[in-house]
Amino acid sequence: MIEWIWPWMFALLPVPWLVYRYAPPGRSRDPALRAPFFNEWVALSASNEGSNRHQGLALRITLWLMWVALIAATARPVWMGEPVEIPNSGRDLMLAVDISGSMRIEDMQLGQVLTRRIDAVKQVGADFIERRKGDRLGLILFGSNAYVQSPLSFDTGTVRRFLMEAQIGFAGQETAIGDAIGLAVKRLKERPAESRVLMLLTDGQDTASSVRPLDAARLAADLGIRIYTIGIGADEMSVPGLFGTNFGSRQVNPSADLDEESLQQLASLSGGQYFRARNPQELVNIYQLLNQLEPVEQATVTYRPRQAMGYWPLLIALLLSFLIAVQQVWQAGGWTRPGSTPVSRGG
Repeated sequence: MIEWIWPWMFALLPVPWLVYRYAPPGRSRDPALRAPFFNEWVALSASNEGSNRHQGLALRITLWLMWVALIAATARPVWMGEPVEIPNSGRDLMLAVDISGSMRIEDMQLGQVLTRRIDAVKQVGADFIERRKGDRLGLILFGSNAYVQSPLSFDTGTVRRFLMEAQIGFAGQETAIGDAIGLAVKRLKERPAESRVLMLLTDGQDTASSVRPLDAARLAADLGIRIYTIGIGADEMSVPGLFGTNFGSRQVNPSADLDEESLQQLASLSGGQYFRARNPQELVNIYQLLNQLEPVEQATVTYRPRQAMGYWPLLIALLLSFLIAVQQVWQAGGWTRPGSTPVSRGG
């Protein structure tokens, strides 16, 4: 069925008639034209009076139809589809992903290739998002500051795309874990109490928050929001030696800055868990475990697909204006071709 978003626009339909009926007639002060053959012109006009009357009526009808079509387009018609029910079970799951400068470290082994931490998170996280059917998902990206990249939504495809488009450094080079948790709490606190979940992925420690992470976690716990924290990064990696050879190479811990103790406390305070992902496979296993969270019944959500239809009356108005233009050109002397005389309808 068709619904009108601005139906009050139809109140403008009688405006042309009101102008024609009540506007004062135009007064011309141009000098009168002296016509020596006036009687002959009157006779010629009388012979064409019938056809001109019909043409004038057709023109007025066409102009009225154009006006109605334009008003209909302005009223914004929308086609409403059949009601569609969204699954009535699931969780409100907010993902908070660290995109600080340290996430560019290449210590995540994918096959025989070392890849950046952020790339591993994107690859595995995209698959996890696709499996969360029936859940509302949101995405927070944080570095020196935290931002909501995608609000809670059933549109997991959009959340997945936003995650894949995330770039290191967009939110700054430092790490604001506390601000990310506080922002998630703000977004989740209005949702049903038994379905609030925050997954936080980071490879470092809080260095830039305006809110202490533990204080934010306590607030989350008071509101019934469970926090699952994931520490990203390998425990060791080999640093090449002289000229990129094994001579002088050494083993280092690329995750030395990871504050596992704080992440464990954050999860424990809110009734969640802490996980350690040293490689992409461990990250896959963690996601599979989280994917087994029992869904919680929520109120049924129904929506109706909407499709704008305003372009149809606009197209009708355009076609009518084209017909009027053709008629005016024809009455003005017909169609001409280069090198030919105008073709007239008169004898």
